[in-house]
Amino acid sequence: MSPAVAVVTDSTAYLADLPGVRAVPVQVICEDKSCDEWDFSGDLALATTSRPAPARFAQCYEELAAAGATGVVSIHLSGELSGTVHSAFAAAADAPVPVEVIDSRSIAMGLGYPVLAAARAAAAGDPLESVAEAARRCAERTRSFFYVDTLEYIRRGGRIGAAASLVGSALMIKPLLHLVDGRISLLEKVRTSSRAISRLEDLAVRAAGEGAVEIAVQHLAAPDRAASLAERLSKRLPGLVRSQVVEMGAVVGVHVGPGMLGLTVTST
Repeated sequence: MSPAVAVVTDSTAYLADLPGVRAVPVQVICEDKSCDEWDFSGDLALATTSRPAPARFAQCYEELAAAGATGVVSIHLSGELSGTVHSAFAAAADAPVPVEVIDSRSIAMGLGYPVLAAARAAAAGDPLESVAEAARRCAERTRSFFYVDTLEYIRRGGRIGAAASLVGSALMIKPLLHLVDGRISLLEKVRTSSRAISRLEDLAVRAAGEGAVEIAVQHLAAPDRAASLAERLSKRLPGLVRSQVVEMGAVVGVHVGPGMLGLTVTST
């Protein structure tokens, strides 16, 4: 039997299909054609992104209610990066069952871990408020860091200040970024890609501490580097419960470009 509380997210969580969880796709636009993120196969350098229309969320909430859900917890990527969560809020206002919309203030597994926490609470039979609170608590104890080969994609999309981008490009500096209050922020500037990845590893180890943690190594067209990073971290984290390697999709790719490596750490 399906949980009474359904969990909804969007495609930028990059989670495998999970019982009780529905994903609404963010849109990717290329050459005036829009498609669901998971259907995109064009050139990232020519693409832009767009939030799902409120109607997509409304349809999702209606279908879940018709299937027996008594409530929905809808968790999405940062409202500072996309209007997706605002579309969810608009649809929730007229949904046939109560919908609790949550801004994860993150993206990728920074979003995925709160979704997984909510799904576990829902599967245990927790009520709507408790499922939502499980997601919020997980989001608060989750941190993400990432490395990109260039800030040009982020600068072009307006997701970080133009001045930081120009400095990084001029000096051939490899940027390390993190999410602060839902926004992408420059954390450190490192001279080489190898040093940047090493520093990314150190940041994850420091964030993990000695407690029980899960980590996700995320990448865009860099599977070998991601697998190597995950292997090294498995030897450095005494409290590691589970690690995984996740390839991100087009929405992240449009804004960060190929070669990106990300690390998300969440305490358990």
